Amino acid sequence: MSQSAYLYFTEGSAVPSVTLEELEGYLLRYREQTSKTGQQLDWSYADAAFPYTIEKKPEGEGVWFYLKAKDEPYKYIVFGVGAKSEDGAEKPYVQVVLPDGSTHADKSKANELCKYLGRTLKTELHLFNGRIMYFNPRK
Repeated sequence: MSQSAYLYFTEGSAVPSVTLEELEGYLLRYREQTSKTGQQLDWSYADAAFPYTIEKKPEGEGVWFYLKAKDEPYKYIVFGVGAKSEDGAEKPYVQVVLPDGSTHADKSKANELCKYLGRTLKTELHLFNGRIMYFNPRK
């Protein structure tokens, strides 16, 4: 059974919402940052920190894309964007899905990527296990 985590954009978020292309840009920035860390350590850390390639399918155009693993023990993670109606207002979100064939390694990496995106975008993160992390400023 697939599992989902959500990053909800709230009042204190860095941006009101993101498009799929912007989300892809944030993931590429993460990969770039980890590669620079690897250069400083003289180790190919980027391959360990982001062991995926970004893949797109025609049926998911503008709605979702997935990360396909380069090697074991990883498989894939799906990223999508959307909005739900809550109290008469649109609440944009990013959904991170672990499909049925995903591994525990995928879940760990997805949690890491969700936390990175949550900190960067200052969102409210609903993790796979139901817990909530608030990266947005609250009063």
